[in-house]
Amino acid sequence: MNSRTGNMVTKSNNYGKILQSDQADQEEYSFHLRNRSEACPAYDDHPPPVGSDHSSTNNTPLEQSSPFSGPSWDSSFPTSSWDQSLSSSPLSKSPWSSHVASGNHENYSYTGLMGSLVREEGHIYSLAASGDLLYTGSDSKNIRVWKNQKEFSGFKSNSGLVKAIIIAGDRIFTGHQDGKIRVWKVSGKDPSIHKRVGSLPTLKACIKSSFKPSNYVEVRRHRNSVWIKHFDAISSLTLNEDKSLLYSASWDKTFKVWRVSDSKCLESINAHDDAVNSVVSGFDGLVFTGSADGSVKVWRREMQGKGTKHFFSQTLLKQECAVTALAVHLSVTVLYCGSSDGLVNFWENDKFFSHGGVLRGHKLAVLCLATAGNLVFSGSADTNICVWRKEEDDHVCLSLLSGHTGPVKCLAVEEDKATSSSDKSHIVYSGSLDKSVKIWRVSAMAVPMQPPLPQQQQQVENFNAPQTFPSIHSLSSQGSRVSQRRNY
Repeated sequence: MNSRTGNMVTKSNNYGKILQSDQADQEEYSFHLRNRSEACPAYDDHPPPVGSDHSSTNNTPLEQSSPFSGPSWDSSFPTSSWDQSLSSSPLSKSPWSSHVASGNHENYSYTGLMGSLVREEGHIYSLAASGDLLYTGSDSKNIRVWKNQKEFSGFKSNSGLVKAIIIAGDRIFTGHQDGKIRVWKVSGKDPSIHKRVGSLPTLKACIKSSFKPSNYVEVRRHRNSVWIKHFDAISSLTLNEDKSLLYSASWDKTFKVWRVSDSKCLESINAHDDAVNSVVSGFDGLVFTGSADGSVKVWRREMQGKGTKHFFSQTLLKQECAVTALAVHLSVTVLYCGSSDGLVNFWENDKFFSHGGVLRGHKLAVLCLATAGNLVFSGSADTNICVWRKEEDDHVCLSLLSGHTGPVKCLAVEEDKATSSSDKSHIVYSGSLDKSVKIWRVSAMAVPMQPPLPQQQQQVENFNAPQTFPSIHSLSSQGSRVSQRRNY
């Protein structure tokens, strides 16, 4: 067989794989919820991390908090029998339970649990909130849409595990374990219908790119792929300030830049020596990446014609522990970084990215971060959520939200529009590997909590320069990545 014939066979095989993949995607669809008790089987291929306080999520604790009590930072509040009676109660119209007494709550600063969703459909890996809609992604094949604590809609994907969800107007982007980004659009006639309108990269782009040998990169030993495709799991998605660019981070050690208007991949950056666990688009054209190699890097975006070019700017952190989550506080230009040692580092842009300090509130790995107003939220493998309030050059711990029985994997925050203007409150959604989603109300006006035990070290430590923070939970770079894949 001559070289020309060999090239034709290789291209034919590539086309076959691309077309086969695209045909499989055609089976994805939006569905209406005719039976609210409908549930898909759970997939338990991704158990909670070894070392967490709760290795089993079958026995979900029953919780309820009073709206007249103080911040809920422990699990000593009275219990509810809702979780036990859900399947048998003829009055249950949805899998949500309420944990707040009815009445007008505008006249007090309440921080605590508002409601829970328990559905045996797999561990919750991703959340996205927009107005009164909540999107939940799990290791089942369904992405559920909730409205006012009731199932509103959903759409089905063939890839299973949904690791990231982000909303851009009437389009929803979902990142998956199979390395694909799927694009969904809300119907203009019926908002409960979500139709898959494509994937990133598009089939046309894959075929066009496959013609040029220069477009292929080595992804594994003896295996090549076009550079516009992720060849490992999507770990994180983020949009730039004007939502014209989408960034995707992957365990393949890269992050890619996509133009939202035409789904074109503009750039692929080999960013780290190990899996990229998080990417966030920040302020002043900056992009931040955090990796299982223990580093946090800053990238500067420059527009070049209709495309972009990202240049490495600096490394903010280099440590043994894996970086697991990033979040940007746009109003005060602060970057937060969570890592597998349970610490949250932060840097302040107005001080030329000087290291601002460390937030200590968790015993196990920080798995997710979110910001809203002057608040910072951190979810952890220790099953808790820490709420921090930024006050000038300091942070104070407002509360420790307890209620989950598995690692808190994802957070989403929306402004609470039902409260008075004098009480700046937020609604916090938390997804966990205990297969539940919980709703919390957090008041920014709450009185800071006092650590009940000195060894909990719920405090802020200030430093003048970035440092490395080894701990008993530290992992090597490669070991961290394996842990990320199996557990986080």
